[in-house]
Amino acid sequence: MSLFARQLYFELVKLFARKRTYFGFGAFLAVELLILLLMQTPGARRGFARSMSVAGIDFSHYFSGLTLAYAMMSGTVFALGSLFVALVCGDIVSKEVEDGTLRMMLSRPISRIRILTLKFLACVFYTLSLTIFILASSLLLGIASRGLGGLIVVDPFEHLFAYYECGPGLWRFLLGSGLLSFTMMTLASLGFMCSCLDMKPASATIVTLCLYFMDFAVRNVPYFTELQGYFLSGHMNEWRSAFQTVIPWQTLVHSMLYLGGFDLAFLAVGTVYFVRRDFKS
Repeated sequence: MSLFARQLYFELVKLFARKRTYFGFGAFLAVELLILLLMQTPGARRGFARSMSVAGIDFSHYFSGLTLAYAMMSGTVFALGSLFVALVCGDIVSKEVEDGTLRMMLSRPISRIRILTLKFLACVFYTLSLTIFILASSLLLGIASRGLGGLIVVDPFEHLFAYYECGPGLWRFLLGSGLLSFTMMTLASLGFMCSCLDMKPASATIVTLCLYFMDFAVRNVPYFTELQGYFLSGHMNEWRSAFQTVIPWQTLVHSMLYLGGFDLAFLAVGTVYFVRRDFKS
């Protein structure tokens, strides 16, 4: 094993040794189970049946594991995901600065760029692990409850209504999952940047969440429709395009590139500031 791989391994061990790292996994599993139970209630089933009967769709076929998985995933991932990604990524550098362990690391013959690279890769690993856990657990819980079946997506807020058979539905779900994993990296990069700045761990988490929710709140003001293309939360929501009848690939690629550009910008700002910081005083 190379030295870099060993250092990354120990960085991950250090990250997953903290109890707070697992809060997100437990919280998502609890919420998914709650949504799954509530989706079995007569009121929820009537709501689904009503929306399907308008389009002449068989309720029993499309009220399936794939449909439940999408409902669990879309209803929780950004509300809770933003909280736990911001908590872990906003903590990863600033916590070590606060504890004084980072000063000890910098006294050794290792560059600051290398330290940040290891910590950012740990953020990437955590974010992908949490997102994959959300997607896999929601899919497994849905299949265990209702089997695969077809997929129906009803999202009035996004003006989205589509339905697919099992094979195409599963492919759409996996495509949407991959896009969702990529969009969550924007939150991780933002949290990492705040963690590199001169602020306490709690402050880094709060600033990350405030910036994200401010972006979301302003985007939803109806008078700012001409500015929709500039808000990060709007581009992050483009993962749902994977479920449209005709996937808008051009818009989708544009959104992913837009988010990727901000990921690099957040990483660059955090790196430049961290490299110039004085840890001796």
